[in-house]
Amino acid sequence: MSAGNNTVDEIKSRCNIVDVIGRVVPLKRAGSNYKGRCPFHNEKTPSFVVSETKQIFTCFGCGATGDVLSFVEKYYQLDFMQAVEKLADEYGITVRRGFHKSENKEQAYQINREAAKFFFRALRERANPGYSYMKKRGIAPETLNKFGIGYADSQWDSLYRHLTAMGFKKEKLLELGLISQSKGKYYDKFRGRVMFPIMNTSGKVIGFGGRVVGEGEPKYLNSQESSVFLKKNNLYGLNITRQEIGREDQAILVEGYMDVVSLYQSGVRNVSASLGTALTENQAKLLKRYTDNVVLSYDADQAGINAALRGLDILHRENCRVKVLHVTDGKDPDEFVKKNGKLAFLKLIDQALPFADYKLSLLRKSFDLTTTEGRVDFLRQAARVLSDLSPVEQDIYIKKLAEETKISQGAIRLEINGNTSEKQSGHQPAAGRTEREESGGEVSMLEKNIIKLILQSSSYYPKFAPYENTAFFSESGRRIYRGIQEIYMEEEEIDIRKLADLLEPGDAEILKDIRDNVRLAHKEERIFQDCVRAIKERELEHKEKELITRLSMADEEENEEVIRELTQELMNIQKMRKTVGGR
Repeated sequence: MSAGNNTVDEIKSRCNIVDVIGRVVPLKRAGSNYKGRCPFHNEKTPSFVVSETKQIFTCFGCGATGDVLSFVEKYYQLDFMQAVEKLADEYGITVRRGFHKSENKEQAYQINREAAKFFFRALRERANPGYSYMKKRGIAPETLNKFGIGYADSQWDSLYRHLTAMGFKKEKLLELGLISQSKGKYYDKFRGRVMFPIMNTSGKVIGFGGRVVGEGEPKYLNSQESSVFLKKNNLYGLNITRQEIGREDQAILVEGYMDVVSLYQSGVRNVSASLGTALTENQAKLLKRYTDNVVLSYDADQAGINAALRGLDILHRENCRVKVLHVTDGKDPDEFVKKNGKLAFLKLIDQALPFADYKLSLLRKSFDLTTTEGRVDFLRQAARVLSDLSPVEQDIYIKKLAEETKISQGAIRLEINGNTSEKQSGHQPAAGRTEREESGGEVSMLEKNIIKLILQSSSYYPKFAPYENTAFFSESGRRIYRGIQEIYMEEEEIDIRKLADLLEPGDAEILKDIRDNVRLAHKEERIFQDCVRAIKERELEHKEKELITRLSMADEEENEEVIRELTQELMNIQKMRKTVGGR
């Protein structure tokens, strides 16, 4: 969704940037502008300038710059729409959107807010099981207040009666999962549970998690998904902890509500929880707004290990630097921090295993490294892990694994390259990758596309001329192209009958097949660009393989200088491959 231009213009005209920034940054007039210390980096000498006339800010230290909306986004770590809503609320401006919020959605927020207030008040009636349970768990009243934690009593319909008395329709309460229906009767979904309100980063209540007090199943009961609550798009506690995550430049991701609450109370405040053990791509993207560094602290049972592995891969794909820790004295972070305190938990974080180390540690437990067979099987699996790393990272781990397994660095590198090639083979440009690249092999789809394109429009012949030595790997493809070249030099038009006459019967048959059966899926210029990209990518692939072979030889000779040079060259080639291939 995007805010209408009229709304944005109104916000900018009514919100004085000096007033907005001045609430959080002490500003002093400096000539026609205002000056202060930049809130986005540490500085002793003020270099943060706010222009009232231009309604912009600029930091001459870190380079941060923008208008009032940019500042609110950056300072409060909001997205654009959240920044618009924040300023609009503060200045009494109606937000008009191209796809504006429906009254239905606004009412959902209102109902959830009233339900949260109802639960909140109920917990503070101290003679109730919910308050006793949280006191027993060591949660202080100020922490309960900070997270808005409440209690759903054991009565069947107390929330239902409260909300309908306020005028809310039972259909809406059903939609939000606050009540259930059976045999024409309505009753509260949450009963006898401590209630954790789930809020989005704007602080709006979007759902609830309820922990049963005493015996009962399920132990945790969550709101069903609704118009305002999609579990995959949100993280528990992030509305409270996101600024601390940004300041620490690190997020600790845990499984449960109590883990977040306990760690926060202990002083570990850069923490959040996935709503369920399975981290989603959207949650990873949300977390990445605030930091690139993530520590996964899931339970040490098999479910926690599996969740950690899934989370590792998702966060790694988002280019996060991710580590894993498992608590060693307690079943979860909540129990550990209560037993051992903040400093002990921070020490665990320092000892957390990076992406590759964690995966390799699990693999080591699966194979007998005292046997040759075990070392080989371990190494084959390890190569799959290392194929996801950068060349520099690979180099570090290759040396470690070679020493550990007594298998040469060159052999390990070749095994990794095999895995990398397998992964990359799934990437197929529109022009088509080569089916066989050996001389004398079958004519590849790439070659067929090039020939077909030139047959349709001879103007493409000179465009392919710079690539003629690398575009054709098959003998038949080369011979057909040389025939095209011969005719073009004489006539600049390609007469397919003349071309067929120049060719041997087998090549002429291939030409006929290309003419009759190859269909270009896109416009000619698009096909041309795809072909050129495929040619360049293949050239780089061959250079990469050649470098890996040379690296293997350098490893055997233990020539460190050559290894460094070749590794740098390999990194450059792989960066170019990513650029060319669009990956």
